[in-house]
Amino acid sequence: MLAIQYGAGNIGRGFIGQLLHQAGYEVCFIDVNEDIVNEINRRQEYTIQLAEAGEKTVAVTGVRAINGQDAEAAAKAIAQADLLTTAVGPNILRHIAPVIARGISLRIKEGRGPFNIIACENMIGGSTQLKAHVWESLSEEERAAAEELVGFPDAAVDRIVPIQQHDDKLFVIVEPFYEWVVNQTQIKGPIPAINGVTYVDDLTPYIERKLFTVNTGHAMIAYLGYALGYETIDQAIRDEYISRTARGALAESGAMLVKKHGFDPNEHERYIQKILGRFENPRISDAVTRVGRSPLRKLSPDDRLVSPARQALAYRIQPVHLAAGIAAALHFDYPEDQEALELAASIRDRGIERTITKYTGIPQDSPLFSLIMSQNSALRQNR
Repeated sequence: MLAIQYGAGNIGRGFIGQLLHQAGYEVCFIDVNEDIVNEINRRQEYTIQLAEAGEKTVAVTGVRAINGQDAEAAAKAIAQADLLTTAVGPNILRHIAPVIARGISLRIKEGRGPFNIIACENMIGGSTQLKAHVWESLSEEERAAAEELVGFPDAAVDRIVPIQQHDDKLFVIVEPFYEWVVNQTQIKGPIPAINGVTYVDDLTPYIERKLFTVNTGHAMIAYLGYALGYETIDQAIRDEYISRTARGALAESGAMLVKKHGFDPNEHERYIQKILGRFENPRISDAVTRVGRSPLRKLSPDDRLVSPARQALAYRIQPVHLAAGIAAALHFDYPEDQEALELAASIRDRGIERTITKYTGIPQDSPLFSLIMSQNSALRQNR
């Protein structure tokens, strides 16, 4: 069995690639990083280390790689594969879609069987979005054929892989915890047998639980940490104010999730505590500037801060702490992040009120807008 993993970065190698290898797939990475591609092809293996006491290592063997700029080679590999997964980042999906479409066209011409493409990205509906991009590069006839043969099951993935530098280009440190949940109703043909994947009929509760707990908590700590001058997540969470605010935000989003999806309150509280424990692990701590990158995307109406706050209000839950995270994100002015610079320029030129509405979609007459402005004043005092 052949699995194509688009993206040979830390998540691609340290999470998805590992599970595919353990499931018995031959793993072929596609990436534009020529150094990584060459090193994978030279060694055909790499090592993962778990960020825990004992530092257990796992060998991933029998792997190869294709340079993503070689569209013909990538398309041929996709045509022959049994499964395709991605870990490239939400903004890159549209750029890899044309090559995936070429691979699908070849599959159709060669009369190959069902095939599934799973976007393992930090977003809601990643595979569905990738499908829309791929469909743009297919003819009407090809789309009709692909509709019967190619599945785009959405997924929720969770594993912290911090930024790292090693002499070994392929070595990667990952946390022991991971979660990979896939919507089995969107799969074409047999369900891929991958140990560690949970298949469900309705993915929404799992996506929102992860996004509004893990991603919300991570973002809260990153933006508050940046505002108060901390460099890493584990440093920031030791600050009493940041810890209290992050825990309060997860209590608010958690109360909303329990009401919306019927999660057991005690089980969800244990989930929150597990997530907070992961953030406190110094072995997997990350820079607040990396976790906070792309603030415009993370402040958008359907993402990790604004969406749970709006939904909490709909369930009569006051998102006071979530509003503090939104206020902190508005002041993420890290000079090496283009979105951060755009956000800072908007506040400077338009004022914070118009900036909030422009990027979050929250109107000025909303109770949430008032909460954000109040928390913005409180944050300035704490700074």
